[in-house]
Order: sequence, then structure tokens, then C-alpha cells
Amino acid sequence: MSLISIRNLEKSFGSLQVLKGINMDVNQGDVVTVIGSSGSGKSTMLRCINLLEEPDSGQILLDGTDLCDLHTDVPALRRRIGMVFQTFNLFNHRTALENCMLPLTTVLKMDKAKAEEIAHQRLKEVNMDKFANALSDNLSGGQKQRVAIARALCMSPEIMLFYEPTSALDPEIVGEVLDVMKNLAREGMTMIVVTHEMQFAREVSDRVVFMDKGVIAEEGTPEELFTNPKNERTRQFLSRYINGVKE
Repeated sequence: MSLISIRNLEKSFGSLQVLKGINMDVNQGDVVTVIGSSGSGKSTMLRCINLLEEPDSGQILLDGTDLCDLHTDVPALRRRIGMVFQTFNLFNHRTALENCMLPLTTVLKMDKAKAEEIAHQRLKEVNMDKFANALSDNLSGGQKQRVAIARALCMSPEIMLFYEPTSALDPEIVGEVLDVMKNLAREGMTMIVVTHEMQFAREVSDRVVFMDKGVIAEEGTPEELFTNPKNERTRQFLSRYINGVKE
């Protein structure tokens, strides 16, 4: 059984239909990269997966349990899904360590000593333990994003969702965040990544999904999608990147 199964997912905002019957499966350990133009529905689909947006219809199954079912314990299921945002969403007046401890002490009601131990370990995994006592406001964009990843990992999620994790960063520090994500992929973390980083999509993904106008227009392995796209819209979208990533 897939870890995440999306079935006939639809979402509209007023008269604008943003998702038009999305179907997608993500297996344990998969790294699925979602690409597409602005307005294609990528971010809405990702936000629906952890119910930051409520779908109009369809199913989102986590290990076979439908998050959209009225009888589902949604908070319990959402704790199994980590989310990393484009703009970090850290508390700037708190330290990196405190940001990582917060979900443990407030959501899981964990005692402070245990929460601090886990937070230090997660910060160490993203090479940020030496900045544990630094205020978030004093960190660089890349450092903030690594803390945000550590905070999500503190909840021991089964799947990580990344929404444009490098788009708010200066080009010279994008690599430090991508390196953390590559390490997570090597360790077997299940990941769905919405990104414009085509090189990451090509090197790290098990599968690349191209969205266009609210539908999945094409999906396949990175090799299939980048070297021999079948859909004309996929070819048009990739045309500005392919010359830069082809041998």
C-alpha cells in the first residue's frame, strides 16, 4: 500500500478551479518532485495533503486512512506529516533550539529535558547545533531554513512536504539547504518537493510530476521527463532548463 494516495482531488477558490481531479501515489521512501508554472496547482495540492487547505472533493489517504473523512483523527495523522515552508515560519524572538522544542512541548506535551535532547539531535543532523542558542532573527536565510527542517524532523514524521524551500534564499546559500534534503533522501525519508530547482529534481527524485492548469500533465522518472518528455506543455516548460542540465 502507498504511504500517500491522492484520489480525484478537487479544489476551487470561488469560481476558479485550481485542482481538477488529481491522482497520485507516493510509496515509502519515494522522493517525488512536483514542477510546473505558477498557478498550475502545485502549492494547493501540497497544502491539501496536510489539510492547510480543505479539499472540495476526493480522498487523501495516509496509510489507507482518509484525512478528509469526518471521523478521522486529523491532528494525529497530521503529526505524521512534516512541512517546510518557503518563508521558514520561525519565531524570530526565539532561539533555534526553542523553535525546535516548541512542537514537542506544546503538541506532544513532552517534558522540557527530553524535548531539548531531541531538538539538539535534530539541529545536529542539519549542521545547526552550534547555532542552537542563536536567535532566529540573527540567522541567515539558509540557516533559518535548516532550523525549519530540523523543527519538522523533531516530530519524527513519516513523510516530509517541502514547498519551494530554496526560493526565498540567496543563490549562494541554496546549496546548503539542498544538501540537507539530499541527505534526508539518502536516509530513506519519504518526500514530496515542490521546487523550481531542476537539477535537484533530476539528481535526487525517484519520480517527477509536471502539473499544468490543475492537472498532472505528465509524470515519470527524471530520465524520462527531462530527456524525452511526451507532453507538449512539459517540453515547453522544460525548454528553458534542459540546455542547462543536459550533458
